[in-house]
Amino acid sequence: MIRYPVAAFCTALTLSTNVCANTTEEEIKELKARIEKLESGNEEVDPDKGSFVEFGGAARFQYSYENYNDENKDRGGDMDFDSFRLDVDGSVDDMIFSAQYRWYQYMNVVHHAWVGYNFDENQQGKIGVTQVPFGILTWASNSFFFSSNFYVGLEDDYDIGLNYTYKNDKNRFDLAFFKNDELGGLDGYVSDRTDSYSYNIVGVRLPGEGIYDAPSAGYEAGETNTFNLRYTRDFTFDEVMLELGGSLQAGQLAIENGKDGQNMAGALHGVINYDRWNIKLQFTEYKFDVDGMDTERMIVAAYGFYDTIAAEATSYMANIAYSLPVDIGPISNLTFYNDYSLVTNKSADLDDTFMNVTGVAITSGGLYTYVDFVVAENQPFVGGSMAGDGGVNQRVNINFGYYF
Repeated sequence: MIRYPVAAFCTALTLSTNVCANTTEEEIKELKARIEKLESGNEEVDPDKGSFVEFGGAARFQYSYENYNDENKDRGGDMDFDSFRLDVDGSVDDMIFSAQYRWYQYMNVVHHAWVGYNFDENQQGKIGVTQVPFGILTWASNSFFFSSNFYVGLEDDYDIGLNYTYKNDKNRFDLAFFKNDELGGLDGYVSDRTDSYSYNIVGVRLPGEGIYDAPSAGYEAGETNTFNLRYTRDFTFDEVMLELGGSLQAGQLAIENGKDGQNMAGALHGVINYDRWNIKLQFTEYKFDVDGMDTERMIVAAYGFYDTIAAEATSYMANIAYSLPVDIGPISNLTFYNDYSLVTNKSADLDDTFMNVTGVAITSGGLYTYVDFVVAENQPFVGGSMAGDGGVNQRVNINFGYYF
């Protein structure tokens, strides 16, 4: 079975089990930060630790019950191995580095791999395979399934290039240049471009082709020479913390037959934190153009298969979460959430995609578990495709992993 995208994994880290219901606001904030660090896979290396190397990793497993899969239902659902990963993070003199490699049942991938330099306490530069600074970071979602943006390459995307970040108490500015996707684009020396953690454009979908077909000869494609610009500012109103920001992406699209094109995307986003509550809102538009072609559908690849997306679309996202510190045996925190995303105004008159995920994330020492109930239409890995191949489906998903 094809594995479902994992809400990014992380470093050698174990959460305390001594957090109780009367935890202070500062402790709640610290716990949220530690959970994000546990799951993110984007280690913020502390240069003040001097020269060091740390190793970590995780093993994850999954149970799923799918109402759109008769065989799965007859068996009462299925339990599968999800992934195993190793992390390395460290610092040598003034240089910092971080990398993560993942093994799935059907592919092995680099999640990220970069070296960087902290110019001062506010500025950092990285080169290598890094997260694309677009939209809400680290992710725009709470659940194991991310938002629908992930499946068009606009959430938790990783490419290869240069990344600069400036941060102070109120502002964050990101500027990045990515030469290719993390597999090297059209000239990447990989045997299978579907072996990827991130969703990447790999071709132009021609009329008459099936949704899951490989790109036709001469119409393989890849994003190249892409610039990203992202800015956020924090505001505080009594006990409410608000982050407002915008993101822009613009670059070229290279086609195997010599044609050129453009890739463009923009987003407005906001994050609201009040006590134990968290709200994420994002509006996104994207467009792919190919010179000399009436481009309406593009081919993407990840997780061992090809899929089809609209060449142009608009998406909306609204998520809410509540973090509850507890003292129930080894369980230290429960995060309840509801994530909703909608992709509409698609080119080629493709049907809308929506996904609603209601769930809880359970923190228990080094064990981190997602329990999700998904209702979705035309959504990859929930019985459909972004191209509209599927009705309204439901899925119960429990994904748990231990971090060491």
